[in-house]
Amino acid sequence: MAANYYDSTQAKYWTFTRPELLAHRTTLSSLHPGLYQKHPLPDPRHIGIYMQSHLIKLARRLNLRQQAIATAQVYIKRFYLRVEIRKTNPYLIMVTALYLSCKTEETPQHIRLMLGEAARQWPELGVTETSKIGECEFALISTLGSRLILHHPYRALNELQGIFGLSAEESQLASSIINDSYITDLPLLYAPHVIAITAIFLAVVLRPANANSGLHAFSNSASGFPASGGAGNASPSLSGSTAQSALAGFAGLKQAGPKLTKLVDWLAESQVDMEAIVDATQEMVSLYECWESYNERSVKETISKFMRDGGIK
Repeated sequence: MAANYYDSTQAKYWTFTRPELLAHRTTLSSLHPGLYQKHPLPDPRHIGIYMQSHLIKLARRLNLRQQAIATAQVYIKRFYLRVEIRKTNPYLIMVTALYLSCKTEETPQHIRLMLGEAARQWPELGVTETSKIGECEFALISTLGSRLILHHPYRALNELQGIFGLSAEESQLASSIINDSYITDLPLLYAPHVIAITAIFLAVVLRPANANSGLHAFSNSASGFPASGGAGNASPSLSGSTAQSALAGFAGLKQAGPKLTKLVDWLAESQVDMEAIVDATQEMVSLYECWESYNERSVKETISKFMRDGGIK
């Protein structure tokens, strides 16, 4: 296991620039032009929201921690960077990714229990034999090049919250924003500490501006699951209007006071890539705006259609 992110396989093999991500996806689309025309997909972030909400629901059934979900989401993102989603059973990929992530995060689950809970949650799974998960696990590991160890932003958040004197509410909100970041491409673009700092910045700037509206802080439970209900609600940490208005109008800057000043001064003195922080912040604001048009039924029907037409089980 790499002790340092920059020495890890995550940094060396699974961190890209935006042009590189676009090139990967363009190449993939060129291999399946018919599928792209026959089965147009909703915004990729809507698919990410759908998968995250259902992974959370499955994880609750199994009493798993948040980091196992985050690891599974990264595995899924990496997998679909190399494999066309329309040629797969996304439900099988989700349960397999979570099963594998539990091993990686040293909280292994029995394969029969995992399959049983997934089958009860997703009738669309269409899998009754554990061997199918085993086969899918092999394909997943192979596609990921057996590079499974991940560095997450949660550790950086824990280290930085004391430095910046974050309140319990700000720490919870920053953690929630990190959870939401796995819906975006940020885990494929930036180091974990960049995402953690972005989450802290948003929490410090936005929470004072809208302390009583538009914010969905995470609970203090050991699991780290959202306090705002189960899968299907798909509640974001911030509303799009809250994030956009606060950033556009600097609504939170004056109210944040010394805490924000300390954060800005620290960033100025550090060697953190400020362009990356700005880009990641814009990515998260864009996510929350996109979230407002999310329709779970539409995503579910799209997945069902390409699975049915492709005879996928």
